[in-house]
Amino acid sequence: MRQPKRRTSRSPAVWRGIQPTPSEESIQHGIREQFGFSWRTFSGITVAILSLLLLMFFVTPFFYVRSVTVIGAQYLDEAEIFRYAGIAEMHIFWVNPDEVRQNILAASPVVADAQVRIGWPPDMVKITIEEREPALLLTQANVRVLVDVQGNVLRSPRDTETFPDLIHVVADNSVTDPPLPGKPIPLDVVAGALQLRSLISGLPSLRYNAVNGLGFQEETWDVWLGTGTDMPNKLLIYEALRDNLLSRGITPVSINVADLDAVYFCWSLEFCE
Repeated sequence: MRQPKRRTSRSPAVWRGIQPTPSEESIQHGIREQFGFSWRTFSGITVAILSLLLLMFFVTPFFYVRSVTVIGAQYLDEAEIFRYAGIAEMHIFWVNPDEVRQNILAASPVVADAQVRIGWPPDMVKITIEEREPALLLTQANVRVLVDVQGNVLRSPRDTETFPDLIHVVADNSVTDPPLPGKPIPLDVVAGALQLRSLISGLPSLRYNAVNGLGFQEETWDVWLGTGTDMPNKLLIYEALRDNLLSRGITPVSINVADLDAVYFCWSLEFCE
């Protein structure tokens, strides 16, 4: 007689894959620990370096602006440009090139344009200047100034400066206000003076009267030509009238061609007043 087979009961199992041997697990754990320690050390060193750099930038005097490098300036020196820039003792991190440019342009009519570049010591701030060129020298109300072709009052000349190539315009007592920056000289006055300078060789200076305009003295009489750019025609009319008077034995005290529609001459001061 056959005996029945016994069934062996089994518990459900869960597949966990191939488990690493103890030696592999310990090796991987050691690698992770070593890798984590290196990053922490590197981060700490990086923070320390950045802290030292920030401390150096804001505590040491090397990054505070105490001078500027100026390029292209002929009539202004570095001290003037530095004062106009308005950045003395300012930290280089807070210097705004656009603001510096606007400060310089607003402070000096001599400057036509400026470019500002920020860098590292020793030349942290470099400013390239484009200056307006003087076109004439004007004396008005006992004040001498340089004026450009657009009539801008640039500055007063220094005592050591000479300008042999510039025409000198001297205003008489009919003009009482001194020339000031921000109050341009009329363009017709500037244009007329420059034109006369080119038309009359050896003309060192011109006179200016508020009514009669620009003029000069030839021999013993005054010549008044007004203002504007019609000086070639006015000179031709003046010379023709002068020659006519002299040929008739008349020596004038004044010839006025300021208004081409009302040209006249005076043979005595009594009739010119």
